[in-house]
Amino acid sequence: MNSEQRDGLAAIRYVAIGDSFTEGVGDEQPDGSVRGWADLVAQGLADATGRPVQYANLAIRGRLLAPIIAEQLEPALALGPTLITFNGGGNDMLRPGTDMPWVLEQTEKAMRRILETDAEPLLLAGANPTAGLPRGGAFKAKGDELTAGATVMAAGLGVRVCDNWNDPTLARREYWSGDRLHLAPVGHHRVASNVLRALGYAHPTDWALDAAPQSAPGARDQLRYTREHVLPWIGRRLTGRSSGDGRTAKHPQFVWVDPRG
Repeated sequence: MNSEQRDGLAAIRYVAIGDSFTEGVGDEQPDGSVRGWADLVAQGLADATGRPVQYANLAIRGRLLAPIIAEQLEPALALGPTLITFNGGGNDMLRPGTDMPWVLEQTEKAMRRILETDAEPLLLAGANPTAGLPRGGAFKAKGDELTAGATVMAAGLGVRVCDNWNDPTLARREYWSGDRLHLAPVGHHRVASNVLRALGYAHPTDWALDAAPQSAPGARDQLRYTREHVLPWIGRRLTGRSSGDGRTAKHPQFVWVDPRG
């Protein structure tokens, strides 16, 4: 279907904003690009409605909440979307001394800004990686606090929430990539299914949402994980670098997603 044939057919104009979770890190494709749950949601919406979807993704890995709001929110609204998915704060929570009331306050301001437009916001709680992370207990406490507070806040605003944090399936190690911080492809499919359900749609029947259980990592696995993932992360923190430095959004403008079949 060419652009002229598509004109007037798109019932949904969908924009995703956020960090690596929304960009799709962990769902790497053979060409080196990343796909992720937001791409899958766009395809699921097109399949479910039988109409092409316009889709943009402004998320960039490593972004803290303040830059997500400052750099992505207004450009997202300028596209004239009918739907915006919003997730942020995960990178803030990885840092010590996170001001959780501030994170919740900024999230509420973002929801209120979207509600001033014709777009519907969907607030996402990210999946919970803490079972596989060193000293994950502190991160879990922050995630529990943010998810609970955001759920209450969103209910007061009439905003739908997709709570992936409390999805027990997503907490299993087989749903996470080797860095234990980003979802594996099956995890991204699981989140996309959760999002579609929150929006009132069924996921495509050909999606694989189940993964075979994985055994607990041994000492050698732990050493390799520390060397390949933990130490580089610490190095970036100490030098003030981010995994998203120099990166731009993968879909800063709308692309067309056609229904399959």
